[in-house]
Amino acid sequence: MARPTKWRKIENIPTIPYFIPSETGSSGVAENILKFEELEAIRLKDLEGLEQEECAEKMEVSRPTFQRILISAREKVADSLINGKTIHIEGGNFTLNICQVKCMNCKKEWTESYENLESIKNGEYTCPSCGSSNVLCGRNVRGKFCNKHCWRHGRIDY
Repeated sequence: MARPTKWRKIENIPTIPYFIPSETGSSGVAENILKFEELEAIRLKDLEGLEQEECAEKMEVSRPTFQRILISAREKVADSLINGKTIHIEGGNFTLNICQVKCMNCKKEWTESYENLESIKNGEYTCPSCGSSNVLCGRNVRGKFCNKHCWRHGRIDY
């Protein structure tokens, strides 16, 4: 069984999801889909000038995973620039934050994306092991807190 893809932490959701070559217009132009985590990799490495190790730490992935994300992003951007393709920024396996979660019934601990934990506020989130809704997020799990993006601090809309 394949291992599930790890959440990639990003700090920036772009307000403009498309880049279209001006000479071709938007109709009938091939497009490359750039995932949010690929855009974040380009932002960290090429715009902010961080080392790959620092970038990987910020995105909470391994350095080889960061390298693969960056290579994929650069290929798509280069293809779009050279061949006049549209860049559409969407999707991926990303989160604004990763929270520590613990089931108070079976004591299972795991990490979950901030976006998936939105349902905790409504009591709809359940433990994947025992199905209990007695689940805690944040400071109550090993003293860690979910930083500023946790639902306990107010949501940043995107």
